[in-house]
Amino acid sequence: MKIKILKFSLLLMVLSTVVISCKSDDDNTVTFVEADRTEQQVKDRDSILLYLSTHYYNSGFFETGSNHKYADILIEGLADGEVVPDGHTLLLDAVTTHTTEYLEATYEYYVLNINQGGGDSSPTFVDKIRVRYEGSSVNDALEGNYEVFDSSVTPVDFNLQLGGFVTTSVIKAWQLVMPSFNVSSSYEIDEEGIFSFVNPGLGVMFVPSGLGYFSGSTTGSSYDNLIFKFELLQYEVEDHDGDGIPSYIEDLDNDLDVVNDDSDGDLSPDFVDVDDDGDLVLTRDELMPTTYTVDTSLNEDEPILAANEFEISRVKIGDIITIKTVTIVDSNNDGTPDYLDPTITINYNEI
Repeated sequence: MKIKILKFSLLLMVLSTVVISCKSDDDNTVTFVEADRTEQQVKDRDSILLYLSTHYYNSGFFETGSNHKYADILIEGLADGEVVPDGHTLLLDAVTTHTTEYLEATYEYYVLNINQGGGDSSPTFVDKIRVRYEGSSVNDALEGNYEVFDSSVTPVDFNLQLGGFVTTSVIKAWQLVMPSFNVSSSYEIDEEGIFSFVNPGLGVMFVPSGLGYFSGSTTGSSYDNLIFKFELLQYEVEDHDGDGIPSYIEDLDNDLDVVNDDSDGDLSPDFVDVDDDGDLVLTRDELMPTTYTVDTSLNEDEPILAANEFEISRVKIGDIITIKTVTIVDSNNDGTPDYLDPTITINYNEI
């Protein structure tokens, strides 16, 4: 199926009020005004809670094994007078409720964690992820019309954050939910070159329209509350501007928004600014470079990086692995790292 739904233009993500005019044959103008986000969230919350309280899933199926797929998750609606069957669980009793502030509104969203994932790490809200998924509408399901509006049965990559030459990013809900799961513990490749992932993160998110497409008609109608079943397979740490600082580090105020962090006030957010403090020394040059060589034939261990040290490249030739890193430096110990301090112009690549 064509993958189109998750991608969301920057314009739509920041737009708070939309007015669309169209003329009829008698020249009358019909005006559509976007709903107030806070008021719409109240309606969305009621709809999602109604869905969660009237639908159950096959929880017993997941009690053994860990290599399940999103297609294994079966959600059914309760008929009048029906009780939840054995081996199943009401969604309302299984999900966790989360709250977030977004575009000046407070949102509730709900997550069903079926399998945390066997990997030892999770993506951040700005990384690139590899997933399999299926999207549907709460609104349609409540009307008895379950229809998948987008899916991918084969692994597909998405950027959780727009930046650089990337022209699209996912809906806000994915930035919030995906970091709460771990990736697969490993993967295997068969003789035909087909990947299979071991113990992936597996879950379902139930999200209000305000964390999705809101007034857009991507799903076929406006103000759709969304259901996404997903398998989180892998991720890649993103450094959108290639300056050596991972993009998640450039969220200086820790508000899960890298667009509003602009240290030098040049209207270019730090995560896409190669000179974050505007001192004419590139950020990459204001970081301390280090090169490590690991000889695997001698059973040498890879280095344990410091909290402020980041890998920027690795090359393996034969038994030798060459790893290059950069480390954030605060040369005058004033609490501001050199790459964010315009009074420090040391170029560590020229020392």
